[in-house]
Amino acid sequence: MILKGFFFGAPCFPYLESGMSGRTNLESQETQRLLEAADKQEIRDVLMRYGRGVDRLDEDLLRSCYHDDSFDDHGHWKGNGQDFAAFIVESLRERSHHTTHAVANVLIEIDPLDPDTARSEAYSLAYLRRNDEDGTEWLDFFSGRYIDKFERRNGEWKIAHRVVVHDWSISNPLGATAFPLPMDSFIQGKRDKTDLVYQ
Repeated sequence: MILKGFFFGAPCFPYLESGMSGRTNLESQETQRLLEAADKQEIRDVLMRYGRGVDRLDEDLLRSCYHDDSFDDHGHWKGNGQDFAAFIVESLRERSHHTTHAVANVLIEIDPLDPDTARSEAYSLAYLRRNDEDGTEWLDFFSGRYIDKFERRNGEWKIAHRVVVHDWSISNPLGATAFPLPMDSFIQGKRDKTDLVYQ
């Protein structure tokens, strides 16, 4: 059985259809698998850096995820990815006091015709806590997906084009019920470079 890619429609491993045989061919296949695995891990690292950058309000880290001429369609904001980094940091600082962006179900496909291009789908599960004008605290939840085109330039994988797809969302007011653990005993997360992860 030949597995087909979900973006490009080509065989996931084109050499399986080529009739290759023997030790040399097996070594070539294994090398191709290892190179593709390494590329996918580098792309995953970009997605993880994005999650850290947006929750820690780290504009420089967010910029490192995008090529200079990238495009980001975030629904309410569309434009250059470098500019988005500055926009989202200021926006989240103004309208929320805590956020958690979880990136999950990451599926990546390297273009079989161009090993410096890849497409990915990654679930975006975003939690935002905010206070409205009356002082009521709200929890906003956004469930969507990042549909990304990655390009490797000068040896670095970064986002060239991103579209955020909205699947569903919900907002609920938070009550005064305390969480059943002493939260003050934990190291508290910070939305800047004083956070423990930067130490």
